[in-house]
Amino acid sequence: MIPGETVQSMLPQDLPWWLPDHAIFFGVLYGVLLVIGAGVGFVVLRSLAQTFADKHH
Repeated sequence: MIPGETVQSMLPQDLPWWLPDHAIFFGVLYGVLLVIGAGVGFVVLRSLAQTFADKHH
């Protein structure tokens, strides 16, 4: 980063993001969060579908 340059980001700026261990850690972290989010979304959508199906019967 150029001295005096500002970056508008919510991520901490003092972490060495280019190191392989950081890339692996955050890749696994975001992968797990994606799987959990997809699972929760699937459960919500399925429960809504079952609720609407039960109302029609």
